[in-house]
Amino acid sequence: MALKNYSAVTPEITALSELCTKNNHITPELYEKHQVKRGLRDLDGKGVVTGLTEISKIVSSKQENGKTVPCEGELYYRGINVKDLVGGFLAEDRFGFEETVYLLLFGELPDGETLNDFCKLLSDARTLPKNFVRDVIMKAPNQDIMNSLAKSVLQLYSYDKNANDISIPNVLRQCLHLIANFPLLSVYAYRAYRHYIKGKGLIIHNPDPKLSTAENILRLLRADKSFTQLEARLLDLSLVLHAEHGGGNNSTFTNHVVTSSGTDTYSAMAASLCSLKGPKHGGANIKVTHMFADIKKHVSDWNDDEEIKAYLLKILNKEAFDCSGLIYGMGHAVYSVSDPRAGVFRGLVGKLSEEKGKTKEFALYNNVARLATEVIAEKRKIYKGVSPNIDFYSGFAYSMMELPEELYTPIFAVARVAGWSAHRIEELINAGKIIRPAYTSVSADRPYVKLADR
Repeated sequence: MALKNYSAVTPEITALSELCTKNNHITPELYEKHQVKRGLRDLDGKGVVTGLTEISKIVSSKQENGKTVPCEGELYYRGINVKDLVGGFLAEDRFGFEETVYLLLFGELPDGETLNDFCKLLSDARTLPKNFVRDVIMKAPNQDIMNSLAKSVLQLYSYDKNANDISIPNVLRQCLHLIANFPLLSVYAYRAYRHYIKGKGLIIHNPDPKLSTAENILRLLRADKSFTQLEARLLDLSLVLHAEHGGGNNSTFTNHVVTSSGTDTYSAMAASLCSLKGPKHGGANIKVTHMFADIKKHVSDWNDDEEIKAYLLKILNKEAFDCSGLIYGMGHAVYSVSDPRAGVFRGLVGKLSEEKGKTKEFALYNNVARLATEVIAEKRKIYKGVSPNIDFYSGFAYSMMELPEELYTPIFAVARVAGWSAHRIEELINAGKIIRPAYTSVSADRPYVKLADR
């Protein structure tokens, strides 16, 4: 059977695939009979305990009279409430992602001098090997930037003389280089795709060592390198809120599993990228953006609650949009009453909508969020509350900044590589590679957290 066309699905392959389907069926009841978990969740939606982490903690319920009841969502990075973390750097009118990276990696907040030194360390690391852009990124570009990003990460292995060394100092060095360079790898991959596949001009900018990660992303992406401070602040906030979310989310859990095999950093990070690429994990904000484009076409009055509610009912009944029966951006695997990230993010999104002249659209998002909660509660049997998650607003924010959709998930990766790095180091330290000193500060405000909390 010769495959003359690499991408063709021939009749022979179709026939063989039917044989696969016939002989690979497992009766669903067997999973319950043998108590086999599918992924990271029980049949009732609760997390499967697979390990422990102290990198972050998610709170979505509390105990009342011996019963577990939903509560306002909370997210902690190394024992610090994300709302307090964000409130600190916003109040001081400074960028927070680099500070967040330091917190996740080292377990404590840096003072001013330490933070400046760390920012310089990241800035110095923000450079790719000679000719890497030409020889790797520009070769065989494709429309999925996540695949290009994973390819680049794996190829960096070839440039590292100590690629297989999994000692903590060497892994930390590798992680810092990846954290610093994910923005370059992502934007340059998009530039290659835009030029070679879409036939547009090719522009490659160098990063500015004086700028933050968020500022450099916008500088690299814009032809004239320009951006507003509010755009940079909002993108920075997005990076902070996406940097970490417990050890039980798919891509972080993947990093723990792959790291436990003793493999190199580049392989572990590529595996996490491949997990994040999945639309059930990293692509939700794109679906939200597409859903709202559809809503705008079919709802004439964006302030008419009844008209909006009627169309949301059609979406839930699989009669509109993609007929999946899902209102994208509503609900979360763990959060119920509220997603704390969405609450923090929403304020700056509103300010950017004023700067961009998009206040009517922002009002539509708020109306949909409010009405979707009612509609879902009426039509669906849910064991916990439902509320807008951060994906509900992030796609709108990115569209206002005119970020290409192809970069929505890679920007997620730019943020989340910080969390992956922290979890990889944690896994290596606790897998017996290094004997860890006795921990004396584990308390109620900084407990060990089950990896299944998300």
